[in-house]
Amino acid sequence: MRFIHTFDLHSFGDSAASLLSAFVFGVLIGAERQYRQRTAGIRTNALVALGGAAFVDLAQRLAGDVESLRVIAYVVSGIGFLGAGAIIKEGVSVRGMNTAATLWCSAAVGACCGSDMLAEGALLTFFVIAGNTILRPLVRTVDSLPVRSEAIEATYALDLEIRSGTTGEILADAEDALSDAGYTIRRMTVLKTSDSTTRVSFALLPGEHDPDTLHKIAGSLAAKPAILSVSWCLNSES
Repeated sequence: MRFIHTFDLHSFGDSAASLLSAFVFGVLIGAERQYRQRTAGIRTNALVALGGAAFVDLAQRLAGDVESLRVIAYVVSGIGFLGAGAIIKEGVSVRGMNTAATLWCSAAVGACCGSDMLAEGALLTFFVIAGNTILRPLVRTVDSLPVRSEAIEATYALDLEIRSGTTGEILADAEDALSDAGYTIRRMTVLKTSDSTTRVSFALLPGEHDPDTLHKIAGSLAAKPAILSVSWCLNSES
């Protein structure tokens, strides 16, 4: 058996310490997420950290430190797919960004442990938990601060009248065009005005470009057969 020739007690002990540390740190990170009833809790964060440590440790044992750097790069990019699954978009609102970021950090903790940097992994675990707990009151404090009226940015209002039955496709096209131009959709309302028409209103924060860009976007949308009318204006709505 090849196992008899490849097994080394010292290397096995080293790997066991790395994997155990990654597992424990992942559990600590996940416990805070589990307590707050987030989608990625103890098991998910523990497995992400454990998987990151296993891949890096395996690459290090087989090919050395240089090749393990490549594996770390793959872990960084690969965890993005898992994080994307935790992000939920509902209309123009997005949930799960913090959960996805936490999974990304759990992978980093695993990579540290897989590289035998256990102290650094412990330190990173502390900062991840601190970011999800200590910063929470600070966020609430900042959110509760009154906003001066002169600090409120003006918004653009873009109104579309769409033939019913094509709303989803038109909204996707409009959101893509606005996003590509640098405009942030602050609010979107959809109102069915009749059996055949739907009215959609976008409240937009100013983008990187001047209003001429928004005028061009409105013109391109107006050219679509499914859109009956397009209008936009600048307002000072808070």
